Amino acid sequence: MDRETLDAYCRKQLGCTYDYQVDWECDRYHVGGKMFAMIGGDAKGKDILTVKCDPARADELREIYEGIVPGYHMNKTHWNSIYFDADIPDGLWERLIVHSHELVLEKLPKKVQAQLQILE
Repeated sequence: MDRETLDAYCRKQLGCTYDYQVDWECDRYHVGGKMFAMIGGDAKGKDILTVKCDPARADELREIYEGIVPGYHMNKTHWNSIYFDADIPDGLWERLIVHSHELVLEKLPKKVQAQLQILE
């Protein structure tokens, strides 16, 4: 997978806002002020996408795919990092971004959720 494709897919999620975190050298994607995805690098500078994930699903994905690991610099229970060179189906990238976005969105106050739906 490549950075431009992932960036475009993250940005098209409902209510997405973007910023660049200089200290971490990463692109961050938020909904309602809460991060749902991050594109950056690991300690060796290897490109990764980090997304929030249901804990049971996160463990399952890590067991199935070698390129999916506990979230780099994140809560290892709730976040996964996926190496760009991971051997995973293309559609899985998109589904994991959507899943992360939905997890964050559903935790936002109902008023914020309603405002985002109106903007859609």
